[in-house]
Amino acid sequence: MKKLKLHIILGLAAALAFPSCLDFDPKTQLADTNYWSTPDQFKLFATQFYGWPLDFRRLDSSPHSDGRSDLKTSTTLDLYSNGTNTVPTSDNNYTDNYNRIRQANILLQRAESYGTPEDIAVYVGEAKFFRAYCFFDLVQLYGDVIIVDRPLDVDDPEMQQGRDPRGEVIDFIVQDLQEAAEALPGFNEIASSDEGRVSSEAAYAFLSRVALYEGTWQKFHDGNGQNTERSRQLLDIAAKAADEVIMSRNFELFKPAELGDFAYKYLFVLENEKSNPAGINKSANREYIFAKRHDGVINPVGTNITEGRFNNDVTRITRKLANMYLQSNGLPVDPSAWDYSTMASEYQNRDNRMKNTLMVPGETYWSNGGGRIDWSGSAEEVANATIREFVPGHGTGYSMHKWCCERDGVANRSEGYDYPVIRYAEVLLNYAEAVFERDDKIEDQDLAKSLNLVRKRVNPDMPDLTNDFVSSNGLNMRTEIRRERTVELFDECFRLDDLKRWKTAETEMPMNLTGIKWTGTEYETTWSSAASASKDAEGCLLMESGRVWQEKNYLYPLPVDQLQLNPNLKQNPGWDE
Repeated sequence: MKKLKLHIILGLAAALAFPSCLDFDPKTQLADTNYWSTPDQFKLFATQFYGWPLDFRRLDSSPHSDGRSDLKTSTTLDLYSNGTNTVPTSDNNYTDNYNRIRQANILLQRAESYGTPEDIAVYVGEAKFFRAYCFFDLVQLYGDVIIVDRPLDVDDPEMQQGRDPRGEVIDFIVQDLQEAAEALPGFNEIASSDEGRVSSEAAYAFLSRVALYEGTWQKFHDGNGQNTERSRQLLDIAAKAADEVIMSRNFELFKPAELGDFAYKYLFVLENEKSNPAGINKSANREYIFAKRHDGVINPVGTNITEGRFNNDVTRITRKLANMYLQSNGLPVDPSAWDYSTMASEYQNRDNRMKNTLMVPGETYWSNGGGRIDWSGSAEEVANATIREFVPGHGTGYSMHKWCCERDGVANRSEGYDYPVIRYAEVLLNYAEAVFERDDKIEDQDLAKSLNLVRKRVNPDMPDLTNDFVSSNGLNMRTEIRRERTVELFDECFRLDDLKRWKTAETEMPMNLTGIKWTGTEYETTWSSAASASKDAEGCLLMESGRVWQEKNYLYPLPVDQLQLNPNLKQNPGWDE
């Protein structure tokens, strides 16, 4: 039996020669072997952790999905989005996280008796990073949860305890990430054979996400001002953690001059094959701090990411997102005065991220089902395009092409681009928001080193967001900081959690979900079949009305099976009714 288990270990170790195999899960039985005698065995066990974070396969099914927010809808209305979900019998989000926490705790327990702890410090750091990742997911979903810092047996008394307050759980996460940051190597210190493993900067970046989330949760969910100091402390942690990443100088926004104002689009479809007009590959990407790594042959994305989004009626973008993109002069669009007369007019003189993300009527688009030939835009290449002179005619009228491959002949589910678990743009936005919410103000120099870099990646001529620009144009700094975050991180599973922590979900989520303005526009001719479709008072396609959001929706309900196993858990407020 021992010989068999040793063969398993050696086989898995060989598999790790391929960086893209970081998603490979070692057998759970390895936790119970006696093979914890070398650093390589700790490293091998830690490798299973890399399969846990969000990836393309869960982009739409994740409880954090933008499909559960106000920015996307689908042919089937989402119960979580419209506030009509009920208490589930079971919930894999709960059980999977605790199963994973157990795996991290096994490594940490084994490490306590290892003779030369410095030799396995990195893998201890990885275990703490991923344990923190799982606990943060639990807090975002359920609020108070049980802290488990060692492997538990099913009959352990701790399995029957009540939940720990969310504040204690957050403190536990913060400590794990701070210790992970100390133990993990710097990004530039990771050997080429270990590319894809987490770095010290990844721990600081994730800490900025956690502390910003909870700092703003405490600030905006505090009805009597008792949490003010707690909020400021967390926001200070968030700002300083983000600044650690910024000051490392190891990361930068992806914006090759050759890609011009389409750098944002091509960031998300970078492959080591020619996947953009300039032939730039993944080695030029210094924006992804931690990513799920893919390869078109060894480890493809494994889901219909291009087919499922490219002009697909199932993925419906709402007018709310379209209206959030600024004008090219940096000012918000006034929907009551903006030009919607032609199909393409609303896209003119806008933040270039709009055309990087949404398909513009009249333009030519390629996908893996009719892709680029020589990336020159030649007549032959245009003839091969999936869509020439795009005319919207289904769903909301807004279609997206973020995450969509242009490389000809790539089989569906076989794209080879990486998924950004944490990218530098988020860290820059975390910094700006944390500073502003901590101090209730932000200096222009702090905006210049963070948010404005993101804002101007593909908008070099757009005015900076400054205090003078805000005051002279009657804007609101908080609104503009949140706008930048929303459009930059669209479809990366942030929007719903942001609305929850800002405590604006009760205002934003009940709003009707609408599409393009049809009445009085060119669409009356080009999309005549929509004449009978429901429309709102502005003449916009009405996709969903009667949406609700109650206080209880800020947290997910605990599943019935867990409450039966441990009655001391207690259900979240409002879900017992």
